[in-house]
Amino acid sequence: MAIHPDTDIKSNSNSNNNRSSNSRVNPERELLDIDDLHELYRPIKPQIEARLSDFRRIWEKASDVELFRELAFCLLTPQSKAKTCWKAVQRLERKCLMGKVEPSLVSEELVGVRFNQRKAEYICLARSRFDAASLRETLASFSSPAAAREWLVDNIKGLGYKEASHFLRNIGLGENLAILDRHILKNLALLGVIDEVPSSPTKRLYLDIEKKMTAFSRQAEIPMGHLDLLLWYKEAGEVFK
Repeated sequence: MAIHPDTDIKSNSNSNNNRSSNSRVNPERELLDIDDLHELYRPIKPQIEARLSDFRRIWEKASDVELFRELAFCLLTPQSKAKTCWKAVQRLERKCLMGKVEPSLVSEELVGVRFNQRKAEYICLARSRFDAASLRETLASFSSPAAAREWLVDNIKGLGYKEASHFLRNIGLGENLAILDRHILKNLALLGVIDEVPSSPTKRLYLDIEKKMTAFSRQAEIPMGHLDLLLWYKEAGEVFK
């Protein structure tokens, strides 16, 4: 059964902020409410919709090479800045290092990316994983984005629930999946959706927070994909990826 994009559209303070890491916050320091979110949301909603449309077009039109580029990006992002990781992916492409190459050649191009040697190995392992069946064919075989995420977490070394959700969203398949990085978790705490920011969520806790975020998005009448980019915009000052 083919996977279907997970959409639900009713409708720079520091542009190098990452989509990773962990932190704890005191919710009393800066309380937010739904009205605050909508005040921030209204002027940037067109940007968010345009970005999500870009993501959907990736699944509709992208080659397997282009899909793998997005996977490589998400393998790099833990504890590293998103824009630094994207520049590293672009360097790998320019130098034709996204195919079957030695991890040492990949790691040399991961300038500014933390744990570059380990992540270079992850990229090379992921590349070899799709020798028999393409990345697109593999993803298309699942009945839902959640099922695809489970497979990615179980089979692609270096991908946790956050990174797998991030990858699926970025290729237009996971708008209703939560990308629980430190920025999102911090703001969920400020909004009272969760009591505190966990340092390292287990699978059970991750899925529980995802359910709470989904319920909140319905209450706030801001779709999940919009809410993620909105909260990231609040921290980073731009709509990126």
